Amino acid sequence: MKVIIAEDYDELSKIAAQLIKEELDVKPALNLGLATGGTPLGTYKELIRLNKEGEIDFSQVKTFNLDEYVGLDSKHPSSYSYYMESILFRHINIKEENTHIPKGNTKNLEEECKAYDSYIERAGGIDLQILGIGSNGHIAFNEPADQQSLGTTIVNLTPSTIKDNSRFFERIEEVPTSAISMGIGSILKARKLLLLISGKSKREITKRLLELDYVTGQLPASFLLLHQDLTLIVDRDALGEN
Repeated sequence: MKVIIAEDYDELSKIAAQLIKEELDVKPALNLGLATGGTPLGTYKELIRLNKEGEIDFSQVKTFNLDEYVGLDSKHPSSYSYYMESILFRHINIKEENTHIPKGNTKNLEEECKAYDSYIERAGGIDLQILGIGSNGHIAFNEPADQQSLGTTIVNLTPSTIKDNSRFFERIEEVPTSAISMGIGSILKARKLLLLISGKSKREITKRLLELDYVTGQLPASFLLLHQDLTLIVDRDALGEN
């Protein structure tokens, strides 16, 4: 694992965007894995800036998001489809048909899981996967559990994750209790992983992750330590140095 320490969130976002740019410079038709939540927002804003200034081009890029809430239509303002469209896709020169997010409102969720993994495989796999981490150590929506899924699957959200995500809804009761999510195995298939950790609320989980010398399903992020090309960008607030 390569660790990059950023002074603050803004620097973290700029470093992450620059690393993504470097991958695009080498491979314009990059298969880019995307994450939602608050942490990647700054990175996406920086990518938008670079795109508008002509420094990066998304015309050949294909994107694959980690997850989506079960039961929410893509037009629902709290869905991840709507989120990605509003904060990134509509602001860059990416083709709509090249953006992919699991369908959380399909009738056959199990078939959607299989189809999503199959589509990623047919596209050639993910070149670079952007990741955040939950306060309980979850990656995507893979919650702490004795067993972790190899492929995309349906997961039940823990109370702590529902609470964390309630800021994106008007009321906590509106937060879906399950989601469709790439499994740990799906994530580890990406050729490169970029994990972003920011903020004082992530200090405890950052400390746990950096001190681990084993992997455990009770801390899903620990499986990332097995990857041969993992880069962690962490700011000083998350490290407890501010």
